[in-house]
This record gives sequence, structure tokens and C-alpha cells, in this order.
Amino acid sequence: MNIVGIGTRVFDFIVDTILIAIISIFCYHGWNLYVQFYGYPFFNFGWFFFGTLFIYYTIFEFIFNRTPGKWLTYSKVVNKQGLRPSFSQILLRSATRIILIDMFFIPFIDKTLHDFFSKTEVVEI
Repeated sequence: MNIVGIGTRVFDFIVDTILIAIISIFCYHGWNLYVQFYGYPFFNFGWFFFGTLFIYYTIFEFIFNRTPGKWLTYSKVVNKQGLRPSFSQILLRSATRIILIDMFFIPFIDKTLHDFFSKTEVVEI
């Protein structure tokens, strides 16, 4: 079980963030049509982005153990025993990602906060 390096993690992050941004933009503009024509309440873009981020990672990592970024780098999410993580681990992992300081803990705990708190790892397939 080889843990992937920082370069692979950064590539996964960039690919997934681009996809999340595209999905969020479509949802945001679609919602704004309802705001404009039907008087629905307005929400700023951040609600759509972080909501999409949480749903995106939860669905992909729970169903497939990987996101599109991880598919490109042949890696997946596993628990400490190398098995499929539980749904609660995936939820905790996705919720912790919303914290914007997640990446700044790498020098102190040698991994991201979402890996540390959920007791998961990203490994090569």
C-alpha cells in the first residue's frame, strides 16, 4: 500500500476543484434565474461552491473511493487498514475539507486535516 505524494495530491486537488467550480457556476446561474423570475431568495456563490464541494467529494468517495482527479492518477481513498472507508469517515473527510486552512497543516502533521481526522489515506492502486 503506497501512499501517494504531495504532487499527486495537488494534481488531484486542481482537477477536482476545476470540476467543482464548473458545476457550481452552472448551479449558481441556474438558481439566479429562479431568483430573477420567481422571487426565490438570493444566495452568494460561496454557498453553491462549498455545497457542491461537500456533495461532490461525499458522493464520489463513498461510491467509488475516488474522485475524477484520483481516477487520472490511479489512486483511491482507504482507511488505515487499507479497506474501504465507512460512510461516517467519508462524511467527516468531506466536512473537514470545507475548512480553508486544511492544507496549511501538512508541515505539522505530515498530512492534510481531512486525512488526519477521518483516519484515511490516499494510496496508489
